[in-house]
Amino acid sequence: MQTTEIAVGPARATDAPEPEVVHEADWRVRFRRALAFGNISALYLLALMVVVFALWVPDTFLTSGTWRSLLSDQAVTCLVAVGLVLPTAAGVIDLAVGAQVGLGAVLVARLLVGNVPIPVAIVLSLLGGAAVGLFSWLMITRARIPSFIATLAVSSLLAAAIAWLSESQQIVDIPAGFGKLGTGQLLGITYPVYIMLAVAVLLWYVLERTPAGRRVYATGGNAQAAGLVGVRTTRVILFALITSGAVAGLAGVLLTSQLSTGDPTVGPGYLLPVIAAVFLGSTQFRGGRFNIWGTVVAAYTLAVGVKGLQLAGLPIWIPDLFNGTALLAAVGLAAWRRRHTTRRIGPGRFKRPHPTAHQPSAPKPGRPGALPNVRSSDSN
Repeated sequence: MQTTEIAVGPARATDAPEPEVVHEADWRVRFRRALAFGNISALYLLALMVVVFALWVPDTFLTSGTWRSLLSDQAVTCLVAVGLVLPTAAGVIDLAVGAQVGLGAVLVARLLVGNVPIPVAIVLSLLGGAAVGLFSWLMITRARIPSFIATLAVSSLLAAAIAWLSESQQIVDIPAGFGKLGTGQLLGITYPVYIMLAVAVLLWYVLERTPAGRRVYATGGNAQAAGLVGVRTTRVILFALITSGAVAGLAGVLLTSQLSTGDPTVGPGYLLPVIAAVFLGSTQFRGGRFNIWGTVVAAYTLAVGVKGLQLAGLPIWIPDLFNGTALLAAVGLAAWRRRHTTRRIGPGRFKRPHPTAHQPSAPKPGRPGALPNVRSSDSN
């Protein structure tokens, strides 16, 4: 009997699964990872608090009025947190964001009392916030002051400016038409909620879908490495700080519209919950990366906790205790996620394979075909 030998290639010799099976397995893995506690812990925490407060104070917590007021009252805080994502993702710790909100609130009130038209007053307040971001950028990149110290000093300077503009008193007699911006409703939801969502969508698109967003993440991840590949890191930081300052100024405008007065004391109270929302948001959805929608979910999760404690009639200092604990937990969880990710992609994952017949070894320096020397580009 004559036999015929058939050569079988490497791809056919292995028992590789069919493509459909591979795609199904990948889909299941992605689904499990998406629902993992470490990926959406804020949503699990939110569900737990809803159950607890629904059983604890059902008569007040489960009403539609409570949730509408929660959604509207938290819009300004969430807006500030969304704006703060950019400089934080770029590696800048901005401690002046609360004072920037206060400046926007007092500046727009002072302009309106001075008979400046409402649209012009709003634009000038946003430009004032952007100018603060520019000044912070000069201190960080030109004066070479660490962002932590620079923005802390800027916050103190802004406190003095707010006291000067307001004479340490509330600014009243604001035009009645201005209040519609902060208190007007559409479908039962106030305008600041829609403004916050619009800003969040815009910044999400910039961060996740444009080269500018990739440069922001590259600068925050490793500024020196980003500079080596041509990223102008100082320009990225400038863009992030100006954008955050303008958003904080907008938040101050909305706050004054809601209160119908320019209150010089409102700004500092936003710093703690905003930073807690940004760091807790970094542990959501994006595996330890600062992101917009994780910050939005975290901001409202923290707001539900504070609101539930207030409705339960606990002492007035409980919300501050809750926000402080949440900040510590958020920063600790974010740091743990980064260490965990670093271990998963540690050096063992990138060992150089031994040269084979089909994989020539890398050329030595000086030999034809060697890689050219990489020269650092100007990151300024």
